[in-house]
Amino acid sequence: MDKKYTEINSKVIDRWVEDGWEWGQPISHEVFERAKENEWFVLLTPTKPVPKEWFCTMNGANILGLASGGGQQMPIFAALGAHCTVLDYSEKQLLREKQVAERENYEINIVRADMTNPFPFEDESFDLIFHPVSNCYIEDVYHVWKECYRVLKKGGILLAGLDNGINFIFNEDETMVTNKLPFNPLKDEQQYEMSIKNDWGIQFSHTIEEQIGGQIKAGFVLTDIYEDTNGSGRLHDYNIPTFYATRAVKN
Repeated sequence: MDKKYTEINSKVIDRWVEDGWEWGQPISHEVFERAKENEWFVLLTPTKPVPKEWFCTMNGANILGLASGGGQQMPIFAALGAHCTVLDYSEKQLLREKQVAERENYEINIVRADMTNPFPFEDESFDLIFHPVSNCYIEDVYHVWKECYRVLKKGGILLAGLDNGINFIFNEDETMVTNKLPFNPLKDEQQYEMSIKNDWGIQFSHTIEEQIGGQIKAGFVLTDIYEDTNGSGRLHDYNIPTFYATRAVKN
């Protein structure tokens, strides 16, 4: 466990992207053009589009895509007239953002940073933070909620995709309960070895107290929530929700 786990994760995700990971496939030119005509959707979780009423007025808004590289959501927001910043720790995910921005000729602020550190932004910089499922790759989510609160303007919106922990208890084919919660490879040598061997990266389960309670403790007011499934596999076939998405506002 010598190497910092976030470094391990950034390299693992780079490999996944190279291998065709679905969350590293940028949108097409056609999808970008349709977004300009206000025909668009984005995902925080695997399958359900985020309700459009969750967003602020996008034209002219300052938006932070937090751990949101890959060229999927930021190009849509840019097409809608937003000023976009993307923060991610995977070089390949950020490269996808750069490629789409060059292809479609818009400007985007691309920042490679580890979200377990203080965010490299001034207080009250953004109108909206878009944070798809990704805090399963960090141990301490309270820090992220506090930093989100700090860099959002008053009245700013935090949209977050969250893992509810259920995926972590099952084996790979989702037929048997094999792991205890919390799943934390930094505190369980067997989980660490299994994570490295299976090329999962170092991932963590988080409780509702951490995910939603953490947002509330940071000062956010929760305004809406929905559940989602994995999109495929046995748990999905049984319609078992494994993710949720939240909308919260900085008062």
